[in-house]
Amino acid sequence: METGVSIDWAQVVESLVRVVVAFALAIPVGWERESGTSSAGLRTFPVVAMAACGYALIVKTMPDATADSQARLLQGLLAGIGFIGGGAIVKNGSNVRGIVTAASIWNTGAIGASVAYGREEIAIVLSLLNFLTLLVLTPLEKQLHDPVEDDDVEQ
Repeated sequence: METGVSIDWAQVVESLVRVVVAFALAIPVGWERESGTSSAGLRTFPVVAMAACGYALIVKTMPDATADSQARLLQGLLAGIGFIGGGAIVKNGSNVRGIVTAASIWNTGAIGASVAYGREEIAIVLSLLNFLTLLVLTPLEKQLHDPVEDDDVEQ
């Protein structure tokens, strides 16, 4: 019994590779966030990149996709990822936490979309710079905000 559905296996493999690349490029960011006190981590970031890549691949490969329809998809994707990132932001009095995690979630969506559109060089740069920012600037920021008081230093 034939269903009339034809599967383009070359397209399946290409899509699989793109989704896996997006997933892999988000792992360093998720790993860094997981090692801290972030509410999002090793699972969240790769899944966001994978989903963003998947949505972008859907519209990119639609037979009647126009530049306008692709722009609308990316606009919706950015808004949706922003909503997810908003869930990582917690306000307690005058203290706000999670903004860097939210921005990293948003960036991870851009990584996934970049891979979907064949712009792996952009995805690699975004992943690398996000990871290095978290790895290097987080300890520096803590040091700047929590300086050792002179009274606490033994003489």
